[in-house]
Amino acid sequence: MGSSSSSYAPKTIYMDVDGKVQRVIFSRHCSPCDIKELLLTYPINNFLFPSKEKDDMFQNVLSQVAEQFSRAFRTNELKTEVTNRLAMLEKRVELEGLKVVEIEKFKNDLKKLRDEMTSRGGVRVNCNCKYNFTDDGKKLSPRRDVPSYPKYTLSQETIEALKKPTFDVWHWEHNEMLSCLEYMYHDLGLVKEFNINPITLKRWLLAIQENYRDNPFHNFRHCFCVSQMMYGMIHLCNLQVRSYMCILMTAAACHDLDHPGYNNTYQINARTELAVRYNDISPLENHHCAVAFQILSMPECNIFANMEPDSFKQLRQAIITLILATDMARHGEILDSFKQKVDNFDFTNEEHVKCLKMVLIKCCDISNEVRPTEVAEPWVDCLLEEYFIQSEREKSEGLPVAPFMDRDKVTKPTAQIGFIKFVLIPMFETVMKLFPQIEEIMVQPLRDSRDHYEELKQIDDAMSEKKKTESMSLGGKKK
Repeated sequence: MGSSSSSYAPKTIYMDVDGKVQRVIFSRHCSPCDIKELLLTYPINNFLFPSKEKDDMFQNVLSQVAEQFSRAFRTNELKTEVTNRLAMLEKRVELEGLKVVEIEKFKNDLKKLRDEMTSRGGVRVNCNCKYNFTDDGKKLSPRRDVPSYPKYTLSQETIEALKKPTFDVWHWEHNEMLSCLEYMYHDLGLVKEFNINPITLKRWLLAIQENYRDNPFHNFRHCFCVSQMMYGMIHLCNLQVRSYMCILMTAAACHDLDHPGYNNTYQINARTELAVRYNDISPLENHHCAVAFQILSMPECNIFANMEPDSFKQLRQAIITLILATDMARHGEILDSFKQKVDNFDFTNEEHVKCLKMVLIKCCDISNEVRPTEVAEPWVDCLLEEYFIQSEREKSEGLPVAPFMDRDKVTKPTAQIGFIKFVLIPMFETVMKLFPQIEEIMVQPLRDSRDHYEELKQIDDAMSEKKKTESMSLGGKKK
């Protein structure tokens, strides 16, 4: 826009008064009356009309001239105002345009960052939770219609295989795993015992599945793996009390909900939101519990809606106890407590039973090596991949790195031998004292797995020694 300063200049007209050219200057502030009065003060003799008519006509002309000048001034003022407002609008549009450009640039940068983090294995910036307590509940939104996953008719062969640790969890899609979990709740009599609405059960299972992340290890397949092993142990150990079964199965299904793929050590060292919220005390396990009961708090997903309030309160506390027991930092404490009870175990003693349930969920949570090698070994690869993602992030953030998670220090045999020898076998052998029937189907496979990895380690050691000898030999020749 151009400048409008000229509109504020005074206006000038030239008149012939007594044969002389006179200049009359009008300020823009002059009113029509002021202009008229100013012109009347000049003696004008050039009109050929009688005096009265001349005066009347002259006054009329002057009034019109004065009015025209006044309008001209008002028009200029309006022009100036419009010009200024347009200039302001142009500037505002320009600024808003810049904001739009910045927003688009920010969106593009954010998309690139997300794509980059996804390509690195599903890592999330700042390890944020998929479920946020201030969120609108995108992931937790239940489906109010009948859940759409197809109902699979399980063959008798599959039904029998589900009860055994040899079950191959890699052959099943998510919808099929959901159908298997649904079958387990029906088969154990939980739907009938607790008056669970079958449609609500479907919705709850879908919500559970949708709230597991696509981590290499801690994902929905791991949830199904643990739940299937729990179902197998219930049958193998011949557990009869349905309230125990319900607690064990539900805790197994919920035990790693919304796991971010980074363990408690990282959460605490990095001072994440979860670590701050739960005061460094089992932050992940506390979060899994919170998400589990947030799902159950929705009427569409509340499989325990028909329970009495007191019964639900007890069940809730029992499920929380079991999920919190899966924190490996508490492994020694829980196993020692069970060892003190197992020789004189009393199934009528609530503390004894609670301790047993804690050990059972721990067994199922880390039971992969109980399975056949072709089923178990891929899980080791998945776990190491998740470990390596964490250790690389810890290195980049200057945080401590555990040797068993360091890509440069750990191998598959070294990762498994110590874990099987000092964690798995002692725990399962303690459970075997109470349930001797698990030795052949669960404990012996662990011993075989230990032997398998020890053989692999011997091969790795021999190969390393050979390379070292060859390297020294080549070095001697060069000298």
